Amino acid sequence: MSSRRTFLRQLAGGAACMAASGIVAPRSALGANDRIRFGLIGAGSRGKEIFQVALHCPNVQAVAVADVYARRLDEVQALAPAVKTYDDCRRLLDDKSIDAVLIATPQHQHALNFVAAIQADKDVYQEKTMAFNPGHAKRMRKAFVGSRRVVQVGMQMNSAPSIGKIQEMVAAGRLGTITAIQAHHYRNAPYGGWLREVPPDCDAGHVNWPAFEGEARHYAFDPQRYMNWRFYWDYSGGNCFENMVHQIAFWYRVLGCNIPQSVTMAGGNYRSPKMEVPDTMSVSLNQSENLLFTWNSMFGNAYFGETWDYLLGTKGTVLHDALDRVAYLSGGKNKNEAELPETAGYLDRTEHHMQNFFECVRSRKEPNCPFEMGYRTAIACQMAVASYRLKRTVRWDVQAEDIV
Repeated sequence: MSSRRTFLRQLAGGAACMAASGIVAPRSALGANDRIRFGLIGAGSRGKEIFQVALHCPNVQAVAVADVYARRLDEVQALAPAVKTYDDCRRLLDDKSIDAVLIATPQHQHALNFVAAIQADKDVYQEKTMAFNPGHAKRMRKAFVGSRRVVQVGMQMNSAPSIGKIQEMVAAGRLGTITAIQAHHYRNAPYGGWLREVPPDCDAGHVNWPAFEGEARHYAFDPQRYMNWRFYWDYSGGNCFENMVHQIAFWYRVLGCNIPQSVTMAGGNYRSPKMEVPDTMSVSLNQSENLLFTWNSMFGNAYFGETWDYLLGTKGTVLHDALDRVAYLSGGKNKNEAELPETAGYLDRTEHHMQNFFECVRSRKEPNCPFEMGYRTAIACQMAVASYRLKRTVRWDVQAEDIV
């Protein structure tokens, strides 16, 4: 009987149109060879990562950075000394020479930053999860539709070559009738590796606390809530928003899936007492495409790694892993998968994703992860969180465009 090790030997390295109105209109200010001037809103760890990736893209120029924490502005200036710095993103957006912005703020701020950027006539690279709740999602869509802006949502797995490989297998009928996806995200790390120490200067004198809170519930300044915002429901959707969204977006692009009809999430916080969000969870998404999408995650074991997904059909099975490798097994045969993977790690496609964004800023073509994909996946993740917090299955009301 084949083992997981045998299955991995087959791995090779790395569909519906998600169109949204108005995105591909030409922009006369930029030609194919013109330099793109960009700014960064949100200079935390992920913000600095995508900023450095952008700096290495050809024919672009970093102009400005905005963040509510003075330390972060200094850190970005160390990477690009000529950039202007602001503690209010509106001042950055007032700069008409800036063509595009990268937004990497905490999740509860996304709508505030995104809507302002679209209204300021900027193209946007928006980190995931795109929208914090259905109201934010609808507000962002209202700003986007008809704006003629290019929007790339930062789910970089959607720039992976493996997507085309799997789509070809599906189109050729090699999987038969597909009725299930099983996706996994495992880390053996307390708090998922998110726990951050509070620097000595993280205080009310160096952090624009009202700007950080935005529309969230008000608290007195709390450096823990600022530095470890991923722990709190006021600012975070937990690992559904951090990682499930990547795997959902990948398979939604492969199969052209829509918002789920219903979602059920169960789990708990078993070893992360400082955190409100769960550290172990299982999510079931009932798709209108006659498909059950299940995702499970935990921070107490690393067996499956950060991506270990199965696409299951009557004629075959596709495996996709964190190194963006794809394997196909014919038939509905049972497989003994008791052995650990031969290799570990994660192949980051952020460079490809960022380059795709800048190419689309010039060409006005639709990027690999457009606004509509961001909208659908955000709603799916919001449904999972709502199910967990309400302790029941939730549905998507198509007419009201809300979770019920």
